[in-house]
Amino acid sequence: MALDQETLSQLLDTVGRFVRDRLVPLEHQVAEDDAIPPHIVAEMRDLGLFGLSIPEEYGGLGLTMAEEVQVAFELGQTSPAFRSLIGTNNGIGSQGLVIDGTEEQKRHYLPKLAAGEMISAFALTEPEAGSDAGSLRTSARRDGDHYVLNGTKRFITNAPHAGLFTVFARTDPASRDAKGVTAFLVEAGTPGVTVGPADRKMGQKGSHTADVVFQDARVSAANIIGGREGQGFRTAMKVLDRGRLHIGAVCVGVAERLIRDSLAYALDRQQFGQPIAEFQLVQAMLADSRTEAYAARCMVLETARQRDAGRDVGTEAACTKLFCSEMVGRVADRAVQIHGGAGYMAEYGVERFYRDVRLFRIYEGTSQIQQLVIARSMIRDAKGGR
Repeated sequence: MALDQETLSQLLDTVGRFVRDRLVPLEHQVAEDDAIPPHIVAEMRDLGLFGLSIPEEYGGLGLTMAEEVQVAFELGQTSPAFRSLIGTNNGIGSQGLVIDGTEEQKRHYLPKLAAGEMISAFALTEPEAGSDAGSLRTSARRDGDHYVLNGTKRFITNAPHAGLFTVFARTDPASRDAKGVTAFLVEAGTPGVTVGPADRKMGQKGSHTADVVFQDARVSAANIIGGREGQGFRTAMKVLDRGRLHIGAVCVGVAERLIRDSLAYALDRQQFGQPIAEFQLVQAMLADSRTEAYAARCMVLETARQRDAGRDVGTEAACTKLFCSEMVGRVADRAVQIHGGAGYMAEYGVERFYRDVRLFRIYEGTSQIQQLVIARSMIRDAKGGR
C-alpha cells in the first residue's frame, strides 16, 4: 500500500539519519570484527527495516516497489553488510512466501520476519548449480506426510543467523530441468539440517554466508510453499524482478556515497599548488561517475514505477541490475584512482567499498545472466512481432 508523501518523506529522513549517525561510524568496526553489533540489529528491528516489503496485514510496512527502492538508496550510503542482514527478510527470503504461500504459511511466518524475530535465507545455489539453477541436485523424497531432504546448498546469505530457509529441492527424480523443483519452508533446528562455518569472503565483512547441508531432514508436506509440488522454480523467478531492482537501488546508493567522498577528497587534496579537483582529468572521472549514477537512479525509479503499475518488467529489471551493478564497479574504481595512494589504504575505507561492490555483479543473477535474459527477450519479442 502506497504511503502518502509526508509519511514517505519522514521514513526516508529517519532511515537517512540512522545511516549517517549510527551505521557510518561503525563501518570500520564491522569490517574488522566481521559482525554487526547486537544493539544495531535491535535498532534496525525497532525501525521496521526487516519488514519494508512485507504487507501491513502481516506486520510489515508494505512499501511499494518505488518506495522500497528509495529506502534502498539511503541504505546504500553505508557498508552493504547492514543492508544484507535485512535484505533477505524483505526480498528473496520472504517474497516467495508473500507471492505464492498459503494463508496459513503467511500468518505463521511473515509477522516474525517483519519484526526481525526470525531471519530468513534463500537456499537455491549448490556446489554444482549456480546460474543454472534448474540443474540442482538436492532431493526431496516423499515419505507419507513428509519429505526427506538430502543435499548441500552453497553461499547462502544469512545462513548462520537464519531461523527459516526457503529450500529448493527436486521432488521429481526423473526430471532434468526446473519443472521438477519444489520450494520448501524449513526451520533451522530441524533434525538433519546443518549450517557450516561462515565463509571467508573478499568483501562485505559483517554479512555472512555459509553452506547448508541436509541429511535425511524430514519436512512436513504442509511446508511446501503454496502446497503444490513442481512450482518451486516459478516461485523463485517471481521474486527476481523485485530483488534485482532492490540491488540496483543499493548500487546507486553506494555509488553516490563514493562520489561524495571522492569529491570531498579532491577538494581537500593539494597538488601543484591547488586542489586536485581543479585538474580536468580528475573532473572527468567525477563527471563520468555522476552521470552514470544519475542514469542508474533514473532506471531504478522508472522500472519500479512500471512494476507498481502492473507491467511485466522482467527485461527492464535485468537491464537495471546489469547497468547498476557494473556502474558501481566503475565508480568504485574511479574513487580509488581519485584518492591515489590513499585509496589503496584501509584507513580511508575506499578500498573496502571497492571490494564490497564486486559482489553486486555476481549475486541475484550474474551480469552475464542478465545479458542472456535481455537478449533472449529481445529475440522473442522480435519473432513474435513478425
